[in-house]
Amino acid sequence: MPPNFRLMEEHTPTPQERVDRLIQEINRHNYQYYMLDNPTISDYDFDQLLQQLIDLEAAYPELRRPDSPTQRVGGEVTKHFESAAHLYPMQSLGNTYSAEDLTEFDRRVRELLATPPTYVCELKYDGVAISLIYENGTLVRAVTRGDGTRGDVVTANVRTIRTIPLKLQGDFPPLIEVRGEIIMPFSSFEQLNTEREEIGEAPFANPRNAASGSLKLQDSSEVAKRGLDFKLYFGLGEQLPANNHFDRLMKLHEWGFRKPDVMEKVADLQGVYDFLHTWDEKRKSLPYPIDGVVIKVNDFDQQRQVGATAKSPRWAIAYKFKADRVSTKLLSVDFQVGRTGIVTPVANLSPVSLAGTVVKRATLNNRDFMREMDIREGDSLFVEKGGEIIPKIVGVDLENRLPDAQRVPFVTHCPVCGTPLQQAEGEAGVFCPNADHCAPQIKGRLEHFIARKAMNIDSLGEGKIDMLYANGLVNNIADLYSLTYEQLLGLEKVIEDADGKTKTLSFREKTVQNILSGIETSKQVPFERVVFALGIRFVGEVTAKKLARHFETMDAIANAPKEELMTVEDVGERVADSIIDYFNNTENLEILMRLREAGLQFELDKSQNQPVSQALAGKSIVVSGVFSIPRDTIKELVEKHGGKNVSSISKNTSFVLAGEKMGPEKRKKAEALGIPIVSEEEFMNMIQA
Repeated sequence: MPPNFRLMEEHTPTPQERVDRLIQEINRHNYQYYMLDNPTISDYDFDQLLQQLIDLEAAYPELRRPDSPTQRVGGEVTKHFESAAHLYPMQSLGNTYSAEDLTEFDRRVRELLATPPTYVCELKYDGVAISLIYENGTLVRAVTRGDGTRGDVVTANVRTIRTIPLKLQGDFPPLIEVRGEIIMPFSSFEQLNTEREEIGEAPFANPRNAASGSLKLQDSSEVAKRGLDFKLYFGLGEQLPANNHFDRLMKLHEWGFRKPDVMEKVADLQGVYDFLHTWDEKRKSLPYPIDGVVIKVNDFDQQRQVGATAKSPRWAIAYKFKADRVSTKLLSVDFQVGRTGIVTPVANLSPVSLAGTVVKRATLNNRDFMREMDIREGDSLFVEKGGEIIPKIVGVDLENRLPDAQRVPFVTHCPVCGTPLQQAEGEAGVFCPNADHCAPQIKGRLEHFIARKAMNIDSLGEGKIDMLYANGLVNNIADLYSLTYEQLLGLEKVIEDADGKTKTLSFREKTVQNILSGIETSKQVPFERVVFALGIRFVGEVTAKKLARHFETMDAIANAPKEELMTVEDVGERVADSIIDYFNNTENLEILMRLREAGLQFELDKSQNQPVSQALAGKSIVVSGVFSIPRDTIKELVEKHGGKNVSSISKNTSFVLAGEKMGPEKRKKAEALGIPIVSEEEFMNMIQA
């Protein structure tokens, strides 16, 4: 062997090198997916890379970096949000709803400039303004608008939003402030409200409120589940490249931001009007909320010449689209008690036509809303139906207020059972704590228990439950399994229809047989749906399934300590506390004992949860329409073959499984996003192959 020859050993990467390599690779894939809409790796492979990084950082905590992609999953808990001063004041834009104001804006701008301006038109996103500070390319701070001078620091929550880069790329400056809007797409909004209603919480009134509330959550892992998005609209800093707004946003895109979906340079006011006309119509098909258009002078030198007031720049203006809005008289306020005891005020209104429907009632949300609106007896209220289907109260017509009008008081006691109301710390809702003896709560739990996604006792319904309760035959869910033929036969109730005519509802022989048969059949409902049917507060359908599959028996869930409950995905501190409270209630334990004796499934049937194949592994599937077999069976097949059911369409959707009468909005959204639409026959071929 030559004296200078040495055997070269293969180099084993150090943990630091492995972390650096994984971060670089994951960031590259994130950029391709979220910024360029050009994924180069499957969801499964991406998740495997991310899990490797999570495991490495758990083993070597000192290697965890603030710009690590693992920060997107959240986990940080913030008890109090600090405030911070903005590097540059966050001014608000002047608003207008009229063409005359736009003409005046254009005239003022032109008078102050030697050469005519070029304008940039952008969509005005309806969300929460945010300031992002990057030092040496790393996101170090995210601050809400606040009062324009100082705002709340919400960095941990903002890191979970995947369209906000944690690390910039390219020739970025050492310090830059990026501004934009944090929004909640309609798909995320619908899913969030569905989940809130399932667990007995009041739905958010609109996506803007939902986005704002999500940013202020204390647990960033909860924020990560909310599906928030970021829309870029400004960049600030010393000696930044580009001498105009349009090109600077393009430069920010090069550094790692997604460029605005819609942005157009126009030469004059007619171009602005054309843009407004186009998007007043097209906005209805957007997958996220906007409430207008922003018009900006493009050139930065011209912006400085035009200047600003103390509150607003003179070189920009927001044109807001008119929402359908009417004023109508408040007749009275009802206070309704829901399944979880939350008391919701509802305004009874003088009937008024709005966006093609007659509106007679609208929610007043909660006590805080009524106080902030200062709603008084006999007031005329402004009602809107903008991009939302549900009418909402947006203000009081003070010009028509009676001089001695008294504020509408919020009830202090339950309007049904008379129990003093309570308010949980950190929650807006006021609730009746008499859960076991308050009629609406009892009937609400019974209706939840028999629902299709729970025990699926379709021979019962709200009207029949009301009859059983009124006759003293059921006071809790276990009582359903003690009903007899003799008790039910011949039960009657007089009801009034919408026209004021009365008729008698009677339990005849066939009806009774169907009810008892449905109750008996429900004893075979799988364990995970039994957990959901119990109606534990904050435990929705998905969480119930995860609890059932983790613990496998009802006893294991009942006896699990808080720490173990919180190891289950989707179970945070609030959910864990609610589960513990449920199983510590002696009346609930007695009901559970009776349900067990009745023969309900209190253990997981592991054979039913074994995957048949991995034909759909890693695929997220939306099921929509009517099929030759029940839709729940279709969804079970998705899971049996390794797929994941999701409720709303997004870029992450693998395909839409469409039956007859697929929702037109879902079809439109799928086509707009390029999501494949698969028929029932094609789906069956997939899984049978």
